[in-house]
Amino acid sequence: MISLVDEYTDGKGRHARGWFFFDAECKFCTRVARRVAPILERRNLGIAPLQDPRVGALLGLTPHELLREMRFLHCDGRHFGGADAAVEIAKEIWWASPLVWLSKVPGAMSILRKGYHWVATQRSCTAEQCDRLEVTGRH
Repeated sequence: MISLVDEYTDGKGRHARGWFFFDAECKFCTRVARRVAPILERRNLGIAPLQDPRVGALLGLTPHELLREMRFLHCDGRHFGGADAAVEIAKEIWWASPLVWLSKVPGAMSILRKGYHWVATQRSCTAEQCDRLEVTGRH
């Protein structure tokens, strides 16, 4: 069986067990991606920008939906966004297990999602600006 991840390779033709997708037009997101890249690559997890034209088709999301939050795609085709993606990535890293444990506490995922959304709205990138304008009604 070919999974969605089998359809996505990096520029060197490598296949990964999963993929972390980030907003390459966001300085904050890019800094985070650079820091986690070596950690993920040691675990055979790929990292790529959300702006790659294959990502939207792969995940079945519009460009606007894609850029709202980071994404994580498992090799079995399941994909997650935002705080849920962070928890799924944490499952792959032994020392990040406290985040996984916290996510299992009743109500904690709701708090994590709100926290992630707050951080995402503080970013200074194009996707965030579009979302803020829609929420406030300004154009």
